[in-house]
Order: sequence, then C-alpha cells, then structure tokens
Amino acid sequence: MRILIVEDDPELNRQLEEACVEAGYVVDKALDGEEGHFLGDTEPYDAAILDIGLPKMDGITVLENWRAAGHKTPVLMLTARDRWSDKVSGIDAGADDYLSKPFHIEEVLARLRALIRRSAGHAASEISCGPVTLDTRTSKVTCNDRAIKLTSHELRLLSYLLHHTGKVVSRTELTEHMYDQDFDKDSNTIEVFVGRLRKKLGTDMIETVRGLGYRLQEPGSGG
Repeated sequence: MRILIVEDDPELNRQLEEACVEAGYVVDKALDGEEGHFLGDTEPYDAAILDIGLPKMDGITVLENWRAAGHKTPVLMLTARDRWSDKVSGIDAGADDYLSKPFHIEEVLARLRALIRRSAGHAASEISCGPVTLDTRTSKVTCNDRAIKLTSHELRLLSYLLHHTGKVVSRTELTEHMYDQDFDKDSNTIEVFVGRLRKKLGTDMIETVRGLGYRLQEPGSGG
C-alpha cells in the first residue's frame, strides 16, 4: 500500500514516514501544499495524511482541488487547531477522517488501516479470501491456519490483492501501489513476486488474466 504524507513540520513528517514504512507502507512525502497537491494529483495513493496548515497552499485547498479533479483517495486530515469549525471545513472539503495535534503515531496508523479497509469495502481488521487471512494490525498472514512468512514486497502485493479480491488488477496498478514515485514503472518484477507468493501460499488463488493482469479469488471458483 502506498501512502502520501503532506506535513510541513520536518520532524513530524519524518516521524510519520518512519512509522508508516515500519508498518509496511510505501511512502511519498511533501513539505508544502503545492508539492503535496501535485503528487496527489499525478500519483496513485491508497491513502493520504494531509495537514491543514501548510505553506504555499493550505490543506483545505489541496483537498478541494483533489476532490474537484475526481480523486477519491481516502484522506486523514491533521491540524494543530482545535476549533470545531476547522473540523467541519475539513470534512466538507472531502476529508474521510480527522485528527488534532498532538496525537500518538499508533492512532494515525490505526486510522490509516481503517480508511484503507473501508475504501475497499472491508470492515474488520482481518481480511480473508479462502484459506488466506491477513491481519492488517500486525501484518501477519496465515494460510489454512499456518503462518506464512513473506518479504515486504510479497506482503504489499498480497495486501493489495486482498483489498481488491475478485477484481482484475493490472501489473501497472500493482507497481504503482507497491513502489514510491522514483521506482522504474516499467519493471517486470511483479511477475517474480507473484510467482513467489503462489509458491508460498501453495494455492491457485492468484489467477493470471491474460493481457489484463491478476485476480485473487477463492480456489476453484474459476474465472
């Protein structure tokens, strides 16, 4: 999963980035509203952390522009202000959740997980497809109740497919959501990770849809 952090406080930006990376997310970040707006407008993200009080372009304007352009990325809005009117403005602009500073990083991560799950139509913290289950809180994966050890890239791949169970996901889409903006988008490494994941899971759940991409579905359910 790929996250955008737009926060002008360099130290807080760094702390959020480190926490998100440690949680298994791929992170792009910006220190002002203009850069944040550009990234959110041109790159695909599974969620964004957006501060209201940004230089060059405030967070409300950034979010309003994203929504006007049709971007549906779930947004967790941050602010140092505690006025109810700021919260209303953020939600009216299209924010999906709101958090006032100071806050605990663990709460940010919990809210991110919830936003990503809800945007994909999942309510519980555990996401399952057939015998495979991912606990989004701990990033633990089991198959037929057996713990499966995955690399960070394999975990990102499985997580994205699980969040989009039953849907055909192109190799380009997977690449865009597994790597940051500087990664070579023409890479064929997705095929390698799909092969490794199939071997570790020991099931036929990841279907190759010729010319389109991959689809995760329960074993034996067919195309």
